[in-house]
Amino acid sequence: MKTTLLLGTAMVFGLTLGAALPAAAQDAYLVGLTGALTGPPSSTYAPAVEGLRIYIDRVNAAGGVNGKQIKLILEDDGAQPSKAAANTKKLITQDKVVLMVNASLSSTYAPVIAESKNANVPLLFASGVCPKSVYPPADPLQFCTTGYAANYDSQAALDFIKTHAKGAVKIGFSAMAIPLSRGEIDHAESLSKTMGMTPVDKEVIPPPTADYTPFATKLKDAGPTWVYSWAPWVTQVRTFEALRKLGWKDDMIAWAHLESEAELPRLKDDRFFVIGANALFQDNLPAHKEIIDAVKKAGSKYPPTMMTEGWIGGMAIEAALKAAGWPADPAKVRTAMESLKLDTKGLRGSPIEWTKDNHFRTKLDYRVYRWDGAKSAIAQVQDWKSYPVK
Repeated sequence: MKTTLLLGTAMVFGLTLGAALPAAAQDAYLVGLTGALTGPPSSTYAPAVEGLRIYIDRVNAAGGVNGKQIKLILEDDGAQPSKAAANTKKLITQDKVVLMVNASLSSTYAPVIAESKNANVPLLFASGVCPKSVYPPADPLQFCTTGYAANYDSQAALDFIKTHAKGAVKIGFSAMAIPLSRGEIDHAESLSKTMGMTPVDKEVIPPPTADYTPFATKLKDAGPTWVYSWAPWVTQVRTFEALRKLGWKDDMIAWAHLESEAELPRLKDDRFFVIGANALFQDNLPAHKEIIDAVKKAGSKYPPTMMTEGWIGGMAIEAALKAAGWPADPAKVRTAMESLKLDTKGLRGSPIEWTKDNHFRTKLDYRVYRWDGAKSAIAQVQDWKSYPVK
C-alpha cells in the first residue's frame, strides 16, 4: 500500500501539472514511463522507478537540462501487457512525450514496442531486462541501460560455475514463465552442454506461484550440483529457499537484482552466489554516497541499495536530453541517444556507450558476490570480468 501511495503521488503530480498548466508543459521535456509499480514483480521495479524519479527531481532542482525542466509522467501497469499498452498509447498520443521508458516485465514489451514504433518515439528499457533488439544491429528506436541482459548473463554465470565448480557439473535451471526469462534459461541449458556440463532439470514457474515446493522438489530429485536462475528476484529466491528447506546443500547462482544486497545478509548462506553488472553498495563508492544522500533527502521508503538501476536510467535520460537540445522532439532525442557515452562513476565496470547500430553497450562487465559467514559480511568473489558486445 505504501508503494502505491508513494508512486501514485508522483503520478498524480505529473498528470495534474500537465492538465493545469498546458503552456508550461510545452516548456519542459516530457518523458513517459510505464512500469510495474504494483503487483508481485514490483519489489524489483518500483524501487528502480523511485530511483529514476529521485534522480530527475535532483536534475530539476539544479536547474533542469538546457535550462528546461524534465516532466516525468509515471503510469502503473502492474506488469500487465494490456495496461502497459494503454499507458504507452496515452503517454504518446495525449501527453506527447519525446521519450518512452519501460520498467516492467518482459511480457509487457511487445505492446509497448508496437505503440512506440507506431508513433516513431524512442523507447528506453530501464530496470526491465534488455531485449536482444538493442544488440547490434539494434532496432532504431530501442535502447537499454539495465544491467542484466539476455545471453551475456548466462555466459558469464556459466563461466563462473565452470571456474569454481569442484568436479563435474550437473546443473538445474529455474525460470519465471515470462518470455525473456524462459528464453534465457533455454539458452543457458543449451550453452551448458557446450561447456561440458550436464543439464538435469529445468523448472519454468508461473508468476503468481505461492508454493515453490513442487518445483524445488523436481529440481532436488534430479541431483544438481549447481542451480542457475535468471528471473525476477521472487522466483530466484523462493526457488533457493524451497531447495534449502528440502535439504539440498549444493551451490546456486542467481542474478543480482536490486533486492540482493539486503537479501544476502538475510539468507546468510555461503553457497548462494549472485552475479551482476552493478557494484553493490558494500563497495562504498563516491557514487554510492551520492545516491544515499539523495535518497535520504527525498525521504524515500526504499533503501538506497535498490536505486542503482533507476539512477543510471536517470543519468542516461539527462545526457540524452542535453544532447538533443531545445526544443526537442522524438527524432532529435533518438539521434542523441545513438551516440551517447555515459560515465557510470563506477556503478558499472565500464561506461555505457551507444552507437547507431548498438543500443546496449560496447562492453559488459560482471561481478560476483556471496555472503561470507566467517566475516558476517557480503564478499566479492569475482571482480569485474569483461565481455565485448558484438
